[in-house]
Amino acid sequence: MYQQAVLEVADPQTFGTVRGAIENAFSAARVADFLKSIERVGLRVRSFEAVLKAGRLGASIAAEYAKLGNGDQGQIREFYLASLEKVAPEVRDKYFKLYAYY
Repeated sequence: MYQQAVLEVADPQTFGTVRGAIENAFSAARVADFLKSIERVGLRVRSFEAVLKAGRLGASIAAEYAKLGNGDQGQIREFYLASLEKVAPEVRDKYFKLYAYY
């Protein structure tokens, strides 16, 4: 069975800040508002860098993310993509165009 390697986080404080912003955006109470804000600016939900630069995760989160090393950034991107796949099916259906691959 495949087991993902555990990578050490180089900057736990900054990593936690960025991860917390993602967790907050994808919380059950906020996910619809988050997706609606992405839809308003015409982004795709899987375009993490674009969502980040547009300030949809918070005004200072892009700067915090830029402080992280490559390994930490990779873990954050993976966490973001995993989080968007855990969104409730009825919410995903409502924002189908954001999730589409075309």
